[in-house]
Amino acid sequence: MKRQIIAIGGAALPLELDNLLLVDYFLRQTGKRKPKVCFIGTAHGDADAGRLRFYAGFGQFNCKPTHLPLFARTPRDLESFVLEQDAIFVGGGNTRSMLAVWRDWGLDIHLRSAWHKGVVLGGWSAGSICWFEQGITDSVAGPLTALDCLGFLPGSNCPHYNSEPLRRPTFQKMVARGAIAEGYAADDGVALHFIDGKLAKVVSNYKPGRGWRLTRTVRSFSERALPTRVLQPRNPAKR
Repeated sequence: MKRQIIAIGGAALPLELDNLLLVDYFLRQTGKRKPKVCFIGTAHGDADAGRLRFYAGFGQFNCKPTHLPLFARTPRDLESFVLEQDAIFVGGGNTRSMLAVWRDWGLDIHLRSAWHKGVVLGGWSAGSICWFEQGITDSVAGPLTALDCLGFLPGSNCPHYNSEPLRRPTFQKMVARGAIAEGYAADDGVALHFIDGKLAKVVSNYKPGRGWRLTRTVRSFSERALPTRVLQPRNPAKR
């Protein structure tokens, strides 16, 4: 059983919902004709806007969308609810608060079980960095900080690499001085697809969106652009 995580730098559900190539790609990795996909919006406090945007976007595809509330009435058998999904998509927001809530509910344990069972995990921003050992976060007001995350994937992650001016230099400096582990970054609209804990593909919904690999050197850091495939629209009838 393949263990898959698709970590998206940002903008998986663009404002106009007119470019859902990453959503299409995410759903196709389940291998199911009509996959059951669950949205988790904990990072935004289960805000209506995020949930409605999920249904508006994913509802354009042949899937069975649902969501997991943790600030309203939560399913009594949380483990069964998670394990019956084919894919789980996590939205953006405050990663630190999200992880604290997940751990209190034991959701982190159930998500790991789902991952080993073959459920495709992923998401953007907070839903990207949460799967790594560490991530660059703006969960706390002020300068960007490093955050310890779930550790399903080795190393660190930085989203919004091309859209938020402080992300790239902060990640570079942290890697250079050893304040955060070596890792991966992704521009908005770019997905890092990991299979069995290793990076397998980098895909983008536009050109020149890229994924990046950052490593520490003796005196500083090394940043390498990763080969990135631009996704092409499919026939809507085949969605």
